[in-house]
Amino acid sequence: MTNENAVKLAVLIDADNAQPGIVEALLAEIAKYGTAHVKRAYGDWTGPSLKGWKDQLLAQSIQPMQQFAYTHRKNSTDSAMIIDAMDLLYSERFDGFCIISSDSDFTRLASRIRESGLIVYGFGERKTPKAFVSACDKFVYTENLQEPLAAPEEPEPARVSPALVKQLRSVVEAASDEDGWAMLSHVGQILTKQAPDFDPRTYGFGKLSDLITAITVLDVDRREAGSGKHAVIYVRDRRRRTGKS
Repeated sequence: MTNENAVKLAVLIDADNAQPGIVEALLAEIAKYGTAHVKRAYGDWTGPSLKGWKDQLLAQSIQPMQQFAYTHRKNSTDSAMIIDAMDLLYSERFDGFCIISSDSDFTRLASRIRESGLIVYGFGERKTPKAFVSACDKFVYTENLQEPLAAPEEPEPARVSPALVKQLRSVVEAASDEDGWAMLSHVGQILTKQAPDFDPRTYGFGKLSDLITAITVLDVDRREAGSGKHAVIYVRDRRRRTGKS
């Protein structure tokens, strides 16, 4: 699936558990991964709690899926979403699913879809339980879709922790050649496999290359890839220059 525009996605939104103000940025993010062939939002649209969603449904061509709350303390919206997701999965018309919720109830659904060989993108707030995050191929915190980004040369010390630096060094080493150089794209792929919620925007940067440049523990080398092609970025642990371990 190298052509992202050809990737067919089913977008399922738990409207009871997501904010309508994120929809425009959310769909723009989803467009990076493929085309939303189905866009559905689930909830009890007869009540006042989802009033803020109604304008977004029309503006973004999202189909509202009515689900009455039959009993108290039981989330019927989750059940309806899961049933529809399985129907869409069995239709074999999609390459992946986008599940928008901060609810751990969708953990097994994400795992089941991945077991069928399809990719799962999760979107939710930072309070989302780790189990659901880990069940997705990639998880995007919705706060990252709204927060302003720092300039590349201005790292945020409170966000860039020693643990992050250690993780980056470890992944670069794992992806490196004999000289210690690793393609940045490969580094990003490994980071996402290790931590589906890894996102440079969490640390105040729009791109992984901006984050790596700012923390200054890695060398960055931009190599020409040929006429008309973008330069390929390589990174290396700076300790390789001095031979330190």
